[in-house]
Amino acid sequence: QLQLVESGGGLAQPGGSLRLSCAAPGYTLDYYAICWFRRAPGKEREGVSCIDASGANPSYADSLKGRFTVTRDNTKNTIYLQMNSLKSEDTAAYYCCAARRPTLALNYYADAECNYWGRGTQVTVSS
Repeated sequence: QLQLVESGGGLAQPGGSLRLSCAAPGYTLDYYAICWFRRAPGKEREGVSCIDASGANPSYADSLKGRFTVTRDNTKNTIYLQMNSLKSEDTAAYYCCAARRPTLALNYYADAECNYWGRGTQVTVSS
């Protein structure tokens, strides 16, 4: 069973940066579109970003454009979420998911397209 593992979370100061990683040890993610979601305490899950299996067509939540960047290195079987200019409201558990399809844009049904989910990594933005 493919298992996604997120890493890179932690404590960051406002204005700081973190880079999250998503990998599937023992499995190739070359054929999966990958999305990132987050859930803040007391809030519903929110879509963050998606990227096609090829690494093309990154898509983002409107509120995050310009601060977050999703990339993937299929030679390392890893997807990255670079988060810059962090704000306190970015505090959340971040999850990656894999969809068994080559393309997926972040839209209202993206989470329903995911076949596999990681357990999440906590990001806390605080001074």
